[in-house]
Amino acid sequence: MSEAMIDVRKLSKTYQRGGEVLRVLDHLDLSMEGGGFYALMGPSGSGKTTLLNLVGGLDHPDDGQLLVAGEDLGALDGGQLANWRARNVGFVFQGFNLIPVLTALENVTLPLLLTPLSGSQRKEHAMFALELVGLADRAHHRPGQLSGGQEQRVAIARSIVTDPKLVLADEPTGDL
Repeated sequence: MSEAMIDVRKLSKTYQRGGEVLRVLDHLDLSMEGGGFYALMGPSGSGKTTLLNLVGGLDHPDDGQLLVAGEDLGALDGGQLANWRARNVGFVFQGFNLIPVLTALENVTLPLLLTPLSGSQRKEHAMFALELVGLADRAHHRPGQLSGGQEQRVAIARSIVTDPKLVLADEPTGDL
């Protein structure tokens, strides 16, 4: 049995909408082992995206404990969280979030700008990620020159290019 990649204890998160307080997560307990593939399913508004944002270090919990890849995310400040995300998490967002003026290769290379790799190493890693998703031949095309499915594969390549410990995908086929 492998160590828990995600360990959530009594996690709570609320949002303010106008004068209303929305409790999206209420004392959630959850554990997911490393090396697994998990799907969160539920109706719209049930907290799936909120949980992914918390686990990915994009948001802070209001209460509870959140351990991801051995790190207590609640104990990290903004800068520490950004560094942790860069080293540990790949994101595939609901929308593709590709930069339209950059090529597929340049979009995939973006997360590598936060690493000590040289320019040629970054390009090599990005090309390998594009090869993995079957788009090496489209490396120099901009998002507007790609189909929706190809754009999503570029987004997937971007999420795996840093070889993260954890890949979080929020409705990765929603726009297809």
